Amino acid sequence: MKRLILVLCLVLTGCANPGVVEISPDTYVIFRDDHGGIFGNAGALRAEVIHDANEFAKSKGKVAIPVSSNYTPLGNGPGEWASFEYQFRVVDKSDEEVVRTSLQKQADYVVDKNIKVESTITNKTNGSNSDVYNELIKAHQLFENGVLTEVEYKQMKAKILSKS
Repeated sequence: MKRLILVLCLVLTGCANPGVVEISPDTYVIFRDDHGGIFGNAGALRAEVIHDANEFAKSKGKVAIPVSSNYTPLGNGPGEWASFEYQFRVVDKSDEEVVRTSLQKQADYVVDKNIKVESTITNKTNGSNSDVYNELIKAHQLFENGVLTEVEYKQMKAKILSKS
């Protein structure tokens, strides 16, 4: 009877997810299976893993920065559970990466979906206005997401417009 209990305990612990695993001095990975089968929830699985990574970093007084993630959907055979692997770095709150990856609050605005926007983009022989337009959009997105400062954004905008 004791052997049966011991074997059962070993089997169950062998199937358990290992939790947070250190893969280098500041980089960790969490791997988790969703044993819900067809009733599993991929979004909840991902959210739970990312939450656990953030809590782990918080317990060390630091911040988790994503490195990579990989979601594998439910397979067709037995034991082919959906899974999610999340690699992250644990860095100080003052680290450059924390500032770079944090998003700034966006201004609230409403877009009227009934307004039709007409394109006035025309091609030129030395380039196209669409290229200038796309570059301006990208620069604005970088500014809105906090990647560029206002000064850097204005400089980039002037440079793009001077090329047209």
